[in-house]
Amino acid sequence: MTNTIQLAIPATRKLPALFTPTPTATKRFVEFFTANIRNPNTRKAYTWAVAEFATWCERHGLLSLPAIEPVHVATYIESLQSRLSAPSIKQHLAAIRMLFDWLVVGQVLPSNPASSVRGPKYSTKKGKTPVLMADEARSLIEAIDVRTIVGLRDRALIALMVYTFARIGAALAMQVEDVYIQGRRTWVRLHEKGGRLHAMPCHHNLDEYLHAYLKAAQLTEGTSPLFRTMHGRTGQLSDQPMTQPDAYRMIRRRATDAGIRTKIGNHSFRATGITEYLRNGGKLEIAQQMANHESARTTGLYDRRTDQVSLDEVERIVI
Repeated sequence: MTNTIQLAIPATRKLPALFTPTPTATKRFVEFFTANIRNPNTRKAYTWAVAEFATWCERHGLLSLPAIEPVHVATYIESLQSRLSAPSIKQHLAAIRMLFDWLVVGQVLPSNPASSVRGPKYSTKKGKTPVLMADEARSLIEAIDVRTIVGLRDRALIALMVYTFARIGAALAMQVEDVYIQGRRTWVRLHEKGGRLHAMPCHHNLDEYLHAYLKAAQLTEGTSPLFRTMHGRTGQLSDQPMTQPDAYRMIRRRATDAGIRTKIGNHSFRATGITEYLRNGGKLEIAQQMANHESARTTGLYDRRTDQVSLDEVERIVI
């Protein structure tokens, strides 16, 4: 159990006593950070948030889970406003609420004391991610020398993010078998946060770019990485998957070669694809499905319904 705990709670030496009064509660608490939260960045942030809340509770004499009421959670959240930004406070509340939900489902607690607590109002009308115009994105893609395997790889990766709104992490986690044929059309299977899989039909340009890359690189082993690093200066691909820093350096290099001054990064192509989709008449709710954006509400964890994205929708991305 010790190794598991260290994996789940990397920032602390021991589990918070507040959340581990019984073996059942301890097991459920550890499972929350190991089985339920798979993304390491989310796990780290939620670990810190929960540890901070536990410390606050103990300092205020709240030494058992049943003693915690909505007013206590609300008071704690309000106390954060003097030192944390609104997005950080909302993340703290989300961590506490999700943990209590997990404990309720595991019958450790009868109800969630954080369910009725609301965080600070926060909204932004425009994101900070640099976005390319359609002609810039087209110029960047067309400027890539596809006479090399690396060029074919880079074109396929950039197009994947543009035409499927894929997160860079989801794209780089793909294996060769995640490009497949269904209903006479090429589909891709993205490996999203938390280990979830998200399937998308391919835009006709992406279809062409992916198959050109797969054929030239002779990638046939299904469980091997799709997007691989280059083996030294040989111009050939290695067996190792690209990392996000690898992708960022590639993108900056390709942007410079194309004469693009906008300081784009890994997330820019996702934002570019969504912007162009909406500009060409796409619906916001369909864009949300295509981008696989999560609902902040806990009920979303239990919703197994899926909405099919039609090929007509992906073809609205005119680049």
